[in-house]
Amino acid sequence: MEKDVLLTTGGAVPGHEIVGVLGLIWGSSIKAKHLGKDITMAFKHMVGGELGFYTEMLDEAREAALERMIEKAKEMDADAVTDVRFVTSMVMQGAAEMMVYGTAVKLEKI
Repeated sequence: MEKDVLLTTGGAVPGHEIVGVLGLIWGSSIKAKHLGKDITMAFKHMVGGELGFYTEMLDEAREAALERMIEKAKEMDADAVTDVRFVTSMVMQGAAEMMVYGTAVKLEKI
């Protein structure tokens, strides 16, 4: 059975002691806009409201980046990833990167 990797935005995991720091770990995903959807969203932007396609695109990128980071943590035999942060950046016109990073650690229950 594959173990779960705990994730936290804090520097500690309640009920556990960090007994080893394995290092920086990250995952990323780059998503591009569909030209037809982009034109539709431009009109929606003019009248206001949530740009649902972009929200969905970033949600998918966030999930993919998180899954990649968790896979790397499992490969490192990490018990948890602490100090988890998300960052977005535009890598080119019409494409955005979602990156998640943190510190892979080994834990012991206390």
